[in-house]
Amino acid sequence: MSKFRSSWLVLLLAASPLVPLRAETASEKPSVDVRRVGAHIGCKCGCTDTVATCAMLECSFSKPAKERIAKLQAQGLTDKAIIDQFVADFGTSVYRGNPSAFGWIVPYVLVVPGLALILWFLRRYRKPRTIPEIGPEPDDPNLAGYHAQIEKNLAHLE
Repeated sequence: MSKFRSSWLVLLLAASPLVPLRAETASEKPSVDVRRVGAHIGCKCGCTDTVATCAMLECSFSKPAKERIAKLQAQGLTDKAIIDQFVADFGTSVYRGNPSAFGWIVPYVLVVPGLALILWFLRRYRKPRTIPEIGPEPDDPNLAGYHAQIEKNLAHLE
């Protein structure tokens, strides 16, 4: 019986590379060209991402859009023509332009005021505290007696 099982196992292992697990489509593994065009088309599933960056699994908009972009590119349409078709179908709100230089400069420019604010905060709240001056010892007769007792005890230790 074990000989029969092992032969089936060998046959199954030998045939497994012949059976693909599942086919990958343009939406599951988009090419660089599909992502380039998809970066200019906003996803309509409710997220704020583009078709190229939508992270929602089985998205109802980006998955078919990626497949459509791949088909249109296979037909030879330019990126501009594909984007124009999406704008014609879904309106101008679907178009995402390239980021401007303003969008790239602002984070770096805001570093300077941020560092200035941190330095101001550290200087204001991390100032070393001055130790209040301790005045001369009060003239307390009990205190003088304690000092005399301490000196007498220390003399016995030596």
